[in-house]
Amino acid sequence: MAARILLPLLFFLLGSHRGAGEPAAAARRQLQMRRAGDPNSQVKFDFSPFLIEYKSGRVKRLMGTEVVAASADALTGVTSRDVTIDPATGVSARLYLPSFRTSSRVPVLVYFHGGAFVVESAFEPIYHSYLNTLAARAGVVAVSVNYRLAPEHPLPAAYDDSWAALKWVLANAAGSDPWLSQYGDLSRLFLAGDSAGGNIAHNLALSAGEEGLDGGAKIKGVALLDPYFQGRSPVGADAMDPAYLQSAARTWSFICAGRYPINHPYADPLVLPASSWQRFGASRVLVTVSELDRLSPWQRAYYAALRGSGWPGQAELYETPGEGHVYFLTKLGTPQALAEMAKLVAFINRD
Repeated sequence: MAARILLPLLFFLLGSHRGAGEPAAAARRQLQMRRAGDPNSQVKFDFSPFLIEYKSGRVKRLMGTEVVAASADALTGVTSRDVTIDPATGVSARLYLPSFRTSSRVPVLVYFHGGAFVVESAFEPIYHSYLNTLAARAGVVAVSVNYRLAPEHPLPAAYDDSWAALKWVLANAAGSDPWLSQYGDLSRLFLAGDSAGGNIAHNLALSAGEEGLDGGAKIKGVALLDPYFQGRSPVGADAMDPAYLQSAARTWSFICAGRYPINHPYADPLVLPASSWQRFGASRVLVTVSELDRLSPWQRAYYAALRGSGWPGQAELYETPGEGHVYFLTKLGTPQALAEMAKLVAFINRD
């Protein structure tokens, strides 16, 4: 009797459990189907480790999104504050002022951050620490530019924003900004940037040479720190991995929304005519190269092209063995990074 009662009950319970699981499984399948057709979940371009763009236009940045406030830095004695360059575009900058022990004016350094034109900002902790240290060691008024990023704002937005920031510096050094007007010496104006920021600094110096700067200002030096240059292999088509070159071209097209090919002068200065090099708007250039950087062939070729172009200025090449792309940002306290910064400081302060 007990067996006759328990056996049907067991079947009932098993059937009930299986039946309860079927709606859950169906719900999961429906969710997967919705996601498969959801443009918010469909990847349009995977630019890892920087970002992912979805077909809906949503952009998920995977790095460089942290922000630290401007402050008085106890470690370096440098004070920083933020300014708006253009309210219409949202372009802004962070200014850095060291604790000066001199009444004389000091160099003005306009800095452009890296991040492949798609991530990072002037307010990210890594750049805040780097600019605090650089401003203190070089004894400069530094202006770290926060330009708009791709893909929401593809190139040439970053160039336009950075050019506007440079013009803002020149205009406000005449009296509107208390730090620039009181301490800045525009006869010692420098541009610097790492990776994409180095690319920006180069292109701004080209524009300055071709168009001139407001008030007849001149750029004394440009420091290109592991600059982001790419294009056709500068040492022969068989010297670079074809798959890497194809990936580089796709990435560049993503950054500029297909407006410029990989061999456009924005990306590949090696295609510039000698006349453009000769008008380069700075009297001195420093190019740094990290041995393990995949961009190093273009960086070395850039240095060689500049020196061989007939440009009347002075160019220096500084190489760090055994390190990768822009290592000095994340290894700021290491001997290699401190030696590279010392080179940059000497470049800025050399008469």
